[in-house]
Parts: sequence; structure tokens; C-alpha cells
Amino acid sequence: MSNSNPIEVQKHLAGVDYPAKRDDLVQVAERNGADGDTLAALRALPDRTYEGPSGVSKEIGG
Repeated sequence: MSNSNPIEVQKHLAGVDYPAKRDDLVQVAERNGADGDTLAALRALPDRTYEGPSGVSKEIGG
């Protein structure tokens, strides 16, 4: 899906309270200092609620 590494994405999602919507994931990643590729990958996720980190990684390609 993107050039973003799913492991790096998860590092920037530390503290997410799942289930979480896409926009919540983006906000947490921004607060955690995510780079542009990570934020772009999260913004490109389908707009739905994610039950946990594995669902996010699956969508990103991990």
C-alpha cells in the first residue's frame, strides 16, 4: 500500500485505545512524532473502526 514499514507504524501508534477509528489512529501517530510516510499510510486506510494493531498492519501490508 505504501512505503511505510508496518513495524514503524505500530511504534507510532503506542497508546492507542482500541477499537479506534482511522482518524484516531492518525491523531495518535501525529502526537507520537510519525513521519510523513507513516501518516500518509494511516490516512490512506479505509475509514472504519479497527479492533487492534493486527487489523491496521494487515491494511498497511504487514
